[in-house]
Amino acid sequence: MQAPHIPVLLDEVIDAFKDIKDGYIIDCTLGYGGHSGALLKAKHNIKIIANDQDDEALEFSKNRLKEYEDRIIFNKGNFKDVFKKFKDLPIRGILADIGVSSLQLDKQSRGFGFDSDVLDMRMDTSEPFSASDVVNHYSQIELERIFRDYGEVKEYKKAASLVVKNRPFNSTKELSDMFMKNFYKGKIHPATLPFQAIRIEVNKELDVLSELFESIEQNKPTNTIVAIISFHSLEDRIVKNYFKKWSKNCICPPEAFRCTCGNNNAIGKVVTKQPITASNKELKINPRSRSAKLRIFKID
Repeated sequence: MQAPHIPVLLDEVIDAFKDIKDGYIIDCTLGYGGHSGALLKAKHNIKIIANDQDDEALEFSKNRLKEYEDRIIFNKGNFKDVFKKFKDLPIRGILADIGVSSLQLDKQSRGFGFDSDVLDMRMDTSEPFSASDVVNHYSQIELERIFRDYGEVKEYKKAASLVVKNRPFNSTKELSDMFMKNFYKGKIHPATLPFQAIRIEVNKELDVLSELFESIEQNKPTNTIVAIISFHSLEDRIVKNYFKKWSKNCICPPEAFRCTCGNNNAIGKVVTKQPITASNKELKINPRSRSAKLRIFKID
């Protein structure tokens, strides 16, 4: 079955797990199964725990990866919980591609794009809370907060004020048209950052990313590669900070006169001092890869 999108940084992801000989790799964000399929094909002795909260993605990938069904465990759920659920298996790799999948972006019925007739943006459609709740019911102060903190929108006060004055909105098309009419039209669509902010709020994306890291830290796997692909600075900052924390031997407060923590608290080392980004060749084939950043950590 042909997948309708190209997984980002595919060669780089395969290379990240090149030293894994057996055991399980958790694909926290299965999507259309591009990364999982390539890993199963490249490494005949590994198994995949294929996780996604999107029913459509799971059904598609079950069909696409049918030839590998004896080496895959499919799991529906938020990726923040997947490591805790399977921690007793020999986990040797953890992969998370944090971006919105092409399935969600391209399907108008999901309400992620600028021209959709609905206002949704839920990654898990069984959840009741949607973009409509944020846009049509949040106070102006709350909208200012998410536009500022999650979208890094420069004119966040103006954006929030316009939403409040012009609502209710019934579709992302209505909302994106409003941003198009009232904001500077530069290289990116003026609704891009506000939509990012709304999507993050709906799906609690930054919270669940932090919870994934916390679950890994608390359950302390050994000899495990953690590879995370992020698509904007807020996610990348969380990844970078956790990897930095995990690589520190001394965790004493900066004002401490001398080390009293034992100076042996690092759980591994950062593999990528700088994030891996898409090659020029990939950028030509898949423009969506332009903002992808891959960071890798090796847990001892």
